[in-house]
Amino acid sequence: MSSSPTDSLPAALSLIEQLRNQLQFAELKIRVLEERLRLQRIEKYGCGSEKLSDDQLELLDLEPGVSNVEVQAESQRERIPRSRPSPRRHPGRQQLPAHLPRVERILHCTPEQDICGICGKDTVLIGYDESERLNVEPAKYYVEVTKREKKACVDHEDQGVMAAPLPAQIIEKGLASNQVVINTLVEKYCNHIPLYRQSAILERDTGLELSRVTLDGWVMKSGELMIPMAGAMRLNIATLVIAHVK
Repeated sequence: MSSSPTDSLPAALSLIEQLRNQLQFAELKIRVLEERLRLQRIEKYGCGSEKLSDDQLELLDLEPGVSNVEVQAESQRERIPRSRPSPRRHPGRQQLPAHLPRVERILHCTPEQDICGICGKDTVLIGYDESERLNVEPAKYYVEVTKREKKACVDHEDQGVMAAPLPAQIIEKGLASNQVVINTLVEKYCNHIPLYRQSAILERDTGLELSRVTLDGWVMKSGELMIPMAGAMRLNIATLVIAHVK
């Protein structure tokens, strides 16, 4: 004897209730895991990450070697408004800084413009229509070949050979000049570009493979050379504080 549809209704309702409870439990578990993951990210990246959205924190996880300074800078950046802002009145053309050097480029008239289209006489230069644009000269890597003069006395060979002294180098017998090392420090501490990114940039632009460990050695050596300067600055600050207290 077959069962009627009304007999299976309680079983179906029981199954629906069971699935509903499982779904609610899964949603609660997901919320707990998401909150636990967010707390781990905040602990990993510092207090600045508390201001970041979940999407921003997820991007940080995909970017290895990100520093706390980068996280702090990201948290202080204004968020892009979702709604389109109302158009504002244009304040006018912005003036470029006066301290930047000016490089003039003169555009000459075409041969057709050198001759009057009516009488055929040569046109006369009466002035220039001048405009300014910000331009940049990309970093240009090159190999600096240093040749030291070697001299000796032909009459006194026992005196040996004399060579021109080398200028002081941050990294002695290294492949990088002082300027490259200084540029690495500026990129790291002023522009917040991690060393692993700088290593990739150097390989891309020069074809030279310099590991992050090598660049880290440059930073450590530069720090050692700056210890006396830091001590002098500390002493100077202490002197100023004592003078101010008196």
